[in-house]
Amino acid sequence: MSRLKLPSIPSSQITDETVWRSRRRWLQQAGLGAVAMAGGALWHEGLRAEQVEGALPATLNPAYSLPDKPTSEKDITSYNNFYEFGTGKTDPLSHAARMQTRPWTLSIEGEVAKPFTIDLDDLLKLATIEERIYRLRCVEAWSMVIPWNGYALSHLLKRAEPTGNAKFVQFVTATQPENMPGLRSRIIDWPYLEGLRMDEAMHPLTMLVLGVYGKLLPNQNGAPVRLAVPWKYGFKSGKSLVKIRVLDHMPETSWAAIAPNEYGFYANVNPTVAHPRWSQATERRIGDGFFAPRVETRMFNGYAEQVASLYTGMDLARYY
Repeated sequence: MSRLKLPSIPSSQITDETVWRSRRRWLQQAGLGAVAMAGGALWHEGLRAEQVEGALPATLNPAYSLPDKPTSEKDITSYNNFYEFGTGKTDPLSHAARMQTRPWTLSIEGEVAKPFTIDLDDLLKLATIEERIYRLRCVEAWSMVIPWNGYALSHLLKRAEPTGNAKFVQFVTATQPENMPGLRSRIIDWPYLEGLRMDEAMHPLTMLVLGVYGKLLPNQNGAPVRLAVPWKYGFKSGKSLVKIRVLDHMPETSWAAIAPNEYGFYANVNPTVAHPRWSQATERRIGDGFFAPRVETRMFNGYAEQVASLYTGMDLARYY
């Protein structure tokens, strides 16, 4: 993996906060906010009408939102890590349109009383869609602030009724060899696998993401459904999920299998634990420009108050 070369993004390309907030107000005034919370045929028909335009009605949840100005939609959707489409930051934008996202199903299996498979339409109806403004921090020492749309992963897991043996969750991502040119590489033994401890997966901050900036997820951002685990490095938030396995043991994860000395299972954002090839003590916010001052990385990516208790007594330098 090469060192990151960041582009200089002029401030003129950053969507002003008043623009995206006014769009949400317009949707709510048009009654779409109410549709998003309704059930039955009204919700289903309203959702299908909105999908034509790519919109995803969502209400801001201030309990899980940063006060920071979000990164521009342009940067969020054009500067990505998604190795199924190539290792370059712009490869996903160039190639991801080929990925087929309908029909799409997500299965939940393993240590659960009620395993099931759910399609995308039912995923969109499972819980109230909300917007959460999360910080995404990558191991390459860059970050974004992203207005994700979705709901807590726990809504889905509770429906499956995990058994008393449920200790970990593994996430399996899509493989479409004809549509994903990156699968021809041997960087990863595909499919891409990630995992969380059960209490991490059930934490209310762990989000099942279905959209961004009030729109259905673009393919390059992990359409049609992905994770967001904001206190961990970005590679923990698997994209384009097709299977969730609830397990009684710690699962294999792709990067930990490839380079265990560089990528641990926990991958909590920790400025005191350096990556073997670079420091994690500071970061650069995408959209601020290449010459903007770096900022100090915050423990647990700024979510210590919410999640530090999950790791009481653990040596976080050893369990990185």
